[in-house]
Amino acid sequence: MNLTKRRDILKNLYTPFGVVLYKLHFPPNLITFLSLITGMLSAYFFWHGKLLTAASFLILSGLFDLADGTVARLSDRASRFGAVLDWMVDKWVDGVVLGTVGYLYAGPLTAVVVVTASMLHSFIKPVVYAEIGYQARIKGKIQDPLEGVGFFGRPETHITLVLFTILERLSFPVGLTVGIKIIGLLTLLSLLLRLAYLYKHFGREYE
Repeated sequence: MNLTKRRDILKNLYTPFGVVLYKLHFPPNLITFLSLITGMLSAYFFWHGKLLTAASFLILSGLFDLADGTVARLSDRASRFGAVLDWMVDKWVDGVVLGTVGYLYAGPLTAVVVVTASMLHSFIKPVVYAEIGYQARIKGKIQDPLEGVGFFGRPETHITLVLFTILERLSFPVGLTVGIKIIGLLTLLSLLLRLAYLYKHFGREYE
């Protein structure tokens, strides 16, 4: 799937939201904080069985996450701290939400596997930056060796989770018990694809 490859198309969907926040003079780091709060509320409502509310807050958290970069660029307030904060908030939200859903609908072991796979799939990138380097940083966005590699990242995870949450709420035979396992499996496969790509291109480079 890899929606990251279609970033320019996705920008047309979320940029208007960022423009509104920019015109309201929201600081970028505040928007990142709102992404954290709404993500935590999503996990809270998943825990209490309020599935549609949980899915709505997860969508809102994702929108805030996309909008903070837009506002930072429009206001010329992009900072390295903001980039680090954005990474950390993303992973905190993913860990809490996936952990909560995994624990409730598939058990502790599945929750651990899904959260671990999600963390590794994302944090392989900064490890690559440190060990291999990256091509360029354009307007705060790093162009790295793994750009476009893999097929199941954060956007796909959220879309899949929202879809299966709706199915669960509508009492379909296939719900979150299956959905969270699919997320774990596809994330692991995407991670293996990234590792295979790195081995193919850098496996014979020695220090």
